[in-house]
Amino acid sequence: MTSPMPSTMRAITFREPGGPDVLEVSECPLPRPAPNQVLAKVTASGVNGPDLLQRQGNYPPPEGASELLGLEISGAIAAVGEEASRWRIGDRICALTHGGGYAEYVAIDANHCLPLPEGVPEIDAAGLPETYFTVWSNVFLGHHVSEGSLLLVHGGAGGIGSTAVQLGRAMGLRVFATVSSAEAAEFVLGLGAERAINYREEDFVDVCREAGGADVILDIVGGDYIARNFKAARHDGRIIQLAFRTGSKLEINLMPIMLKRLQFAGSTLRSRPAEFKARIAAELESAVWPKFASGEVGPVTHTVLPLDQANEAHRLMESARHRGKILLTP
Repeated sequence: MTSPMPSTMRAITFREPGGPDVLEVSECPLPRPAPNQVLAKVTASGVNGPDLLQRQGNYPPPEGASELLGLEISGAIAAVGEEASRWRIGDRICALTHGGGYAEYVAIDANHCLPLPEGVPEIDAAGLPETYFTVWSNVFLGHHVSEGSLLLVHGGAGGIGSTAVQLGRAMGLRVFATVSSAEAAEFVLGLGAERAINYREEDFVDVCREAGGADVILDIVGGDYIARNFKAARHDGRIIQLAFRTGSKLEINLMPIMLKRLQFAGSTLRSRPAEFKARIAAELESAVWPKFASGEVGPVTHTVLPLDQANEAHRLMESARHRGKILLTP
């Protein structure tokens, strides 16, 4: 006999912006799925950089998005909207959410859900959507990236970085990654990077120039890395700015963009149209999900914490000591 749905759920909230200690467990109304949505009972949720920014008051949710934190989950379908014909109650999925993942239940666009990749445990699958949607949409979607092209990944040991290293390698690219320690270097080399660059000991500009220059650069650092990326890039290269860990305001010479015909683009995912995210989901399922079964890519989970330790998860994320994804389980 199916248990009746609850009317409330536990979720992480905060009353005012601030540090990790503002996060608290609250009782919230159970979301109701719209006709094009499903309601998922959350098995695990991923912790991501935008969650920290939202907690700090620097990344307000887009119109129509949940006010709750959490941009990706894994779990089981608990209810289905009348237009969400692909999914059935009980299906196990992982999904990109429009917020709301730090909770026991979340309503999700049905087209942003994916089946669990073959061989991936359900908890670990919660750490896949945000990074795979981000890396695929910025590096590959709508772009022809030739086999053997050089991809430079800054922060190679983190969530975005560990995905970019694996996916770049699986797609036939040469992958260089910047890291902060010998241990992190060993980690990214194990993921398939050709070269790990300890930025405390080497200059990634020199390393990339010796290799002929980077064709694509993924940067989460910002600050003085922006001008240095211009130097590290090959002519006609692409530089994608995903975050600004060390700052976004600086005085910079833009002449290299013109002289080297560079493309310099910023990127956010949460505010993109639902149709765009659905396109990414479809391409991931056909082009990338089979690579989990073949072992070419895999989940990289650093730690799993209970939902009521979300503040500890945020502290760990801010410390940048993690290797791969930090997950929460309600």
